[in-house]
Amino acid sequence: MRYKVTLAYDGTLFSGFERQPKRRTIEGVITQKVNIMAKNPDPPIVVYGSGRTDAGVHALGQVVHFDFPFDLPTKAIYRGLNSLLPLDMEIKKAEKVSDDFHARYDVSGKRYVYRLDLGEFKDPFKRNYTGNWRFPIDIERVQIAMNDFIGEHDFSSFVASGSTARSNVRTIYEANASLDKDANEIRLEFYGNGFLYNMVRIMVGVVVEIGSQMRPEHDILRLYDVKDRDQARRTMPASGLYLKKVYYEGEDPKHPTKLPKRQR
Repeated sequence: MRYKVTLAYDGTLFSGFERQPKRRTIEGVITQKVNIMAKNPDPPIVVYGSGRTDAGVHALGQVVHFDFPFDLPTKAIYRGLNSLLPLDMEIKKAEKVSDDFHARYDVSGKRYVYRLDLGEFKDPFKRNYTGNWRFPIDIERVQIAMNDFIGEHDFSSFVASGSTARSNVRTIYEANASLDKDANEIRLEFYGNGFLYNMVRIMVGVVVEIGSQMRPEHDILRLYDVKDRDQARRTMPASGLYLKKVYYEGEDPKHPTKLPKRQR
């Protein structure tokens, strides 16, 4: 039986999502717990994720799938895994899915949020959960810059070295900024059909520089043309980044109708 599981995690003490030898990773931990729950079958159960998150990046709605040797109620999967997982991980939802569902290859969109603390110095209680920007910043100018991300663009200036993507063209459906005065934070939210290696953290780095008048208001348009990662400059800390939601065809606002597999 194939199960789709949505999970949240605090990425602070993980070396990212992907399994690595002698390192604590999201994939490594959940794979271990799924196999323990299934009484360690041979061959072991393989867990597939919707995509990788880097060390220190958090998730509110990461998605994985796996084939379990027993047909259990989804509530049993939900409760059983949560009873085994460490305190910095939580299963939010478990669902039975068809045998051809794939957590990675069926993704039609993702939503990320970046939390940016505006304190002059890093708050010791927020340092693992926000980025920090101590310069004066204009939220209206930030939103003007965010609007330039919307649409289909070549994001070559916004991808870190080490990317294995065949194309750097991506479509951003929404890019919004909001100011939380009580928390003294700016929240930057991005929804698109896919994101490249470190893309959101680089985008945020450019946006905050525009908001602080370190760049021209529409410098993002120039960066599309030059296709030069060095000119985007900074990559914001992983601590402020959250994978908020993973969309699949049929539940994605931009793809409300599920397509037959052959059309994907």
